Formats: sequence, structure tokens, C-alpha cells
Amino acid sequence: MGSWYINRTFFFDVHPPLGKMLIALSGYLTGYDGSFPFEKPGDKYDNVNYLGMRIFCTLLGTMIVPFGFLTVWEMTRSLQASFFTAVLLICDVGTITLTQYILLDPILLFFMMGAIYGSAKFQSYSHRHVGITFSLHMYTVHHFMARVVCLIILPAVLYTLFFYIHLCILNRSGNGDGFFSSGFQSQLRGNSLYNASMPRQVAYGGFGARQQQITTYSHKDENNRWLIKTYDESWVAENATGTVRLVRHGDLVRLEHIMTRRNLHSHREPAPITKKHNQVTGYGENGTGDANDVWKVLIVGGKDGDVVSTVSSKLKLVHYLQHCILTTTNKQLPKWGFEQQEVTCNPNLRDKNSLWNVEDNVFDKCKYLMNGTGDANDVWKVLIVGGKDGDVVSTVSSKLKLVHYLQHCILTTTNKQLPKWGFEQQEVTCNPNLRDKNSLWNVEDNVFDKLPNVSFEVYAPNFLERFIESHAVMFQGNSGLKPKEGEITSKPWQWPINYKGQFFSGNNYRIYLLGNPIIWWGNLVFLALFILTYFYMAVKRQRGAFDPVMPIRGNFDPRGTLDSRGNFVPRGTSDSRFDGDRMLTSAAWLFVGWLLHYVPFWAMGRVLYFHHYFPAHLFSSMLTGIIFSFLTKGLYRSLPKPLNITLYHTLVVTLLSSVLASFYLFSPLTYGMTEASSSEPNSTLHMLKWLDTWEF
Repeated sequence: MGSWYINRTFFFDVHPPLGKMLIALSGYLTGYDGSFPFEKPGDKYDNVNYLGMRIFCTLLGTMIVPFGFLTVWEMTRSLQASFFTAVLLICDVGTITLTQYILLDPILLFFMMGAIYGSAKFQSYSHRHVGITFSLHMYTVHHFMARVVCLIILPAVLYTLFFYIHLCILNRSGNGDGFFSSGFQSQLRGNSLYNASMPRQVAYGGFGARQQQITTYSHKDENNRWLIKTYDESWVAENATGTVRLVRHGDLVRLEHIMTRRNLHSHREPAPITKKHNQVTGYGENGTGDANDVWKVLIVGGKDGDVVSTVSSKLKLVHYLQHCILTTTNKQLPKWGFEQQEVTCNPNLRDKNSLWNVEDNVFDKCKYLMNGTGDANDVWKVLIVGGKDGDVVSTVSSKLKLVHYLQHCILTTTNKQLPKWGFEQQEVTCNPNLRDKNSLWNVEDNVFDKLPNVSFEVYAPNFLERFIESHAVMFQGNSGLKPKEGEITSKPWQWPINYKGQFFSGNNYRIYLLGNPIIWWGNLVFLALFILTYFYMAVKRQRGAFDPVMPIRGNFDPRGTLDSRGNFVPRGTSDSRFDGDRMLTSAAWLFVGWLLHYVPFWAMGRVLYFHHYFPAHLFSSMLTGIIFSFLTKGLYRSLPKPLNITLYHTLVVTLLSSVLASFYLFSPLTYGMTEASSSEPNSTLHMLKWLDTWEF
């Protein structure tokens, strides 16, 4: 991660950039030169100065413990609850494993715990008795605006600033270019579009490159080149006489693949992955085909007669016969598809993944392509999004749709990855839904010697446009993450029960990410105890019943003081009732935090891993510390002496000893195992395999 920033090489990631920027900064300040590629876990460093980055991540990880201690202290003012929380955080082997390597997780957990502590510290000042004048000033527009500025505007400005720095530093072409628009790529040094020039309009006989293909591929490739032909071959005679005919919004076209001489084709066969879409194929020999090769070009925002422009025109390709739209499903094909993205023809013409553009525009009379023939299934109608009949297709700027002439479907990509037979590229289909959002295309490369060239600078997006596009790509990429073949994933239901771990290193020296089972299973028990206790206390409070767990001791005295929350405490009265309410309220907020950091994963369709649960785990550990303290203190105050003292110390010693013992037993998972696998009966680790799903 740090190497990309040090080398200023652009990359794509689904996470905001601050964490990676901090890792890069720590490496840069400690002498790392950015030479290590960080391609996959387990790669040997071989004299790479990585120590500074690892120390930085580890230091942030160690701050989780004091933040947890201070947060519970600010929320409860209970030293006992704070101490128990700190012990749980220190002795969790999973948290230690996750925070001792060069990862984004320790940075995430550090800032999360810091934010929670800041909120708890802020709330600790919320219960104070003040004068009327100060009160009126405190809760007027002045204070409201102070909160808006500090809690909304300032974080938003900082977030935007970090993205600005991110985009300024990464100004060289890298392997993440293909996820972004042609205009975005034109700002990256080393990209084929950087400082490029080509005709603004697209003409018949020109052929494109680096455009989406039948199995979409996010990188530049010779297989991205297509010849744009009229559906009736009339352009051949026109080209022979020197006539230049521009591609316009609403035109019916055929697209012939340069390398294979086959037409872009769709028919009423289900796509390989997205069965609701029509299949998109290359059909015919030497450019011949049938009526299912005809697509209608639509420029996004164009009208009839608008000319298709290189790069700038966002295009939709609607199948003329099938009435579906060419789109990518963002699904990865199996190995037969070389794991590229699936391209389909979606009957939904509003498919958001159906926008295409012309990125490469070449025109040299195409003498070697004149023999391209096909049939009616090769005809597509070109529609410019927002265009009208007669609009000229522009390079880059025109957003096009290709509608199949016979099938009335639209050329689209489903964003689904094909299997290995499709080289794992994205599926391309013809969708009968002409509103498929994935059916927009654009011309990115445009070469035509009879038209003047313009610089790609005219397509350069400003910072705000790049900022918005980066987030759109991040959200789409995050939702489309799928497990690769052989990759170990997990489900949300497995995380709280510590069902199975995650290998961080294999071979002879093994690191295995697994939570301390005593702590993790104990957290589940105390989550259940909290729910029961909270509702029990709520019912008793609603009925005005006397609380036997938190009795009021001493004689009543009408004179008294105020506790830390502003409640009246009569003299001679213990304030334990109020402390108990405060602890339960604090535990309730932590329970809400646990829910917010855990429940949303159940609705996610992307690939998930065990380490995604650790933010929620920190909340549950703090809740456990509070509830354990609440219950033991309640028992201590409700039972007679000396039974209360004996039981209290027994419970505390049992908790601490079991947590420390389990930490000692499972610490090899964190610091490295050289013994035989736990599945071997003679292995010293065999006794630690409490669940069959643990594979260390």
C-alpha cells in the first residue's frame, strides 16, 4: 500500500485513502523506498525496510486498550468496569494478531476507539447545573452552529482534503486505471490517453480501441478494438469516394471485432451468469452475420443528429431486434471466461452499467476491413443518452447505448465475472430491459485522418468530478467484491461464536487469526445478560417496584447533595441506584454500537471475512466489562457479609484467571506456530482445537 504513494502510482481500492496515506508516510519517514510490491500475504521482504510501517500500525493498535479503559471510565466512573474492559482487550489474541501487521485494521480501530472516547468525554460534561444566562447562551444558535461546524463541516472538509492529496500524489498510470472513466485516465501520466489527441467526432469507418468488450476487461488490450459499420454497409461505398460520415445519436450500427472479424451479436439465449439477460457474443465470419448484430446508438443527454464524440460521449447500445441494452453486470466469469467481467444484453434499458464511450478512434480508410460481412443480427442502433436523431457521436463525451436492431435488447455489462473459460473478464449481454443502468458506452480511442484532432485536455474532469467518480467506483467495487476460487471467506453468523479463523501466514511458520474463545464466548453470554437485565430493570422501574439488587441504605435526611448526573441524593443515602442506572445506560449505548457495526453485514452481498467483526467485538468487550461490574457490584451489595465478599472475589478471580489462562494457551496463534497441525493427534496444538472448524 505504501509503495504506490511513494512511487506516485495510481491504484484502485474500495477504502478511503487516509489509512494507506498514513502507512506510506510512516514508511517514507523511516526510509522505505517503495520497492516492495506487496502483492500477496506471505511474500518475503528480502532486505526491505518495512519496520517503520509495522511499528506505526502496532503503536496505533496498542492505543485501543487505553482508549477502551478511558471510554468506560468516562461513561460509568467505575474503575472496576474500566479495569475489566482493559483486561479483555489486552488478552484477546485476535486483536493482537490484527494490530501487529501492516494493515488498515489497526488504523481503523484506533480512529474508531478515539472517536468513541471523544464522544464519551464530551457527554461527561453534559450534566452540569448552570445559571439561566449561561443556559440561554449555551443552547442558542451560537452553540448549535459550533456543533455543526466542528462535527459536520470540519470532518467533511478534512475528508475532502485527504482525497485531494490522494489524487494529487497518485498522478502516474497504474493497474487501477481501467476502473475509471476515460477523462479520469487522461490525467494520469503514462496512460495511453495522457496528452493524447484524436478527432472529437466519430465517423463511419473509424475503429475504436480500449472500449468495453464482450467480456469486459478493465485494462488496455488489443482485443478491445472494434470497427464501427453502418447496419447496411452503405459506409463502404461512401468511404471509397472519400465521404466522411459521422456516427450520430439514433444510428443503427454493426460493431466488428478487429482481431476475430466477428460482429457484436445478441440473441434470445440466456447470458452465462445473469440468466435474465440475453447472451452477447461475437458472431459471423469475416464480418458477416445476421440481423441480431444491429445495435442502436444512444448518446446520454443527446438528441437525434448529435455526433458521437471520442471519450466524452457516453453511449448506450440498444439491440435493434431484442430491445435490450448492452451492459456489464460486474460479475466475474469462471475460469473458462478468464475471470473477466460478464457482458450481457439487459431488457432493462435503464441499467446503470450500460454506458460506454469511444476511447480509441482510428480511421485510415480501413482497407483491410472492407470484407467484413454479417447478417441482420449484427445490426445495432446507436443512441446518444439525451440525444436526438442526427446528433453526432463525440469521442469520450457522448454516452452511447447500442440497441440490437432485431432483438430489441441493449448491449450491457452485468459486472459479473466470467469463469476461467472467459479469462475471468466481465460478462457482456444484450438486455431486453432497455433501461439497464450498465448499458452506457463511450468512444475512448478515435483515429480518423480526415478529421482534425483535439487534445484530451478538453475532457479533463475537475477535482469535484474526480472526487465524485472515485466514490461511485468505490461503492460499485465494494458491492461487487466476490470471493476468488479457493479463497477462505466467512458469514456474519460465524463471527460472534468464533466459528473459524483466518490464516495470516502458512507453510512452516503459521499465524492464525482467531479470537480468544473465553473472551468471545463470554461476550455472547454478557450480551444476553445485558438484554435480560435491561428489560428486568425497565419493567421494575415502570412499575415503581423497590429494587432489591440496588437497595437504598441509611436513614433518610431531607437535606442532601446532587450526584454527577444532577440527581438529588439525600444525606445518608448511597448513590448506588444512580450508578446502576448510569452503568446500564452506558451499556445500552455500547450495545447499540455493537449492533450498528455488526448487523449491516447481514445485508451485504459482497465477500466477507472474519476480520470485519473486530470493530463490533471492541464494543461487546466494553459492554462485558460494564455488565460484569454491574452484576458483581449488585451481588456484593445485596448479599450479607461475609458471603458477599467471598462470592465477589471468587467471580473476579475466576474471570481474570480464565482470561489470562486462555491467552497463554492461544498465544502461539498470534506469535507463530511451528508445531504440527492441530488436526494431528500427536501435535501440542491438538488440545487447543476446541472446535472442528478451527484449522490452525
